[in-house]
Amino acid sequence: MHADLTAAERLPDAHRVTGPSAIAGDWRRFAFLTVTLALTDWKLRFYGSVLGYLWSLLRPLLLFGILYVVFSQVVRIGGEVEHYPVQLLLGVVLFVYFAEVTGDCVESVVDREQLVRKVAFPRMVVPLSVALSCSFNLMVNLIAVALFVLLSGVEVMWTWLLVVVPLALLVVLATGVGMLLSALYVPFRDVRPIWDVVSQGLFYATPVFYPVELVLDVSQEATRVVLANPLAAIIVEARHLVTGSSPSAAEAMGGAAWLALPATILIGCTLLGFWVFNRIAPRVAEDL
Repeated sequence: MHADLTAAERLPDAHRVTGPSAIAGDWRRFAFLTVTLALTDWKLRFYGSVLGYLWSLLRPLLLFGILYVVFSQVVRIGGEVEHYPVQLLLGVVLFVYFAEVTGDCVESVVDREQLVRKVAFPRMVVPLSVALSCSFNLMVNLIAVALFVLLSGVEVMWTWLLVVVPLALLVVLATGVGMLLSALYVPFRDVRPIWDVVSQGLFYATPVFYPVELVLDVSQEATRVVLANPLAAIIVEARHLVTGSSPSAAEAMGGAAWLALPATILIGCTLLGFWVFNRIAPRVAEDL
């Protein structure tokens, strides 16, 4: 009777592969599916709406308007900060992107159960397409930010060309964390409410509506703790490159050597996300 079993069936459950890997071998097909699914999701998101892609601007602009009125006119946190509206809008757009990618990735694999159950479908396409689709929104929002920066009278500087570096790091971080969340949500449905709370906490722990100078006034040690969060370091650096009036992440932390801390956390979170997703990919269909 045992002779009739296949090699895969004779393997212990801990070693049995029940589905394709996260990438499924063919890189060209993997890239094509990722881009196609991302474009489809992005178009469907605004299907039937009158304003179309302009809706992607409303969330960050509405949040920016509320925060600007509260923290510049009422609380007056940014009253003495040069180019505070620009810093605030940039921080809001970058944080909203991170929150959108990670939030949408959480249930992405479960929501696309029919695709994931297909034998030859590379499972990593799902969270990557979510991150790519959100990146399309980010590009649209950054166009609005660029226009706002020009209208605000910020001097044109060559450092604007370097903004692509923190933006690329933001995309990598958001994708890695999103990958981890989407993988953990399959066996652990508590991930959704937990991440909602964590994301809300990150908003207040990250210098989005308040400038990093405010933390520096408290102490250098407090600034290093805040900027150990790679998302905070990315936003602070982007503000520095765009306005030139705020300190860079290295200056705020007291030296470039301190950047090793947020860099290590960023790399660790990204690699962990891809590693965990790749480990559970063959078993995703079983756990759904």
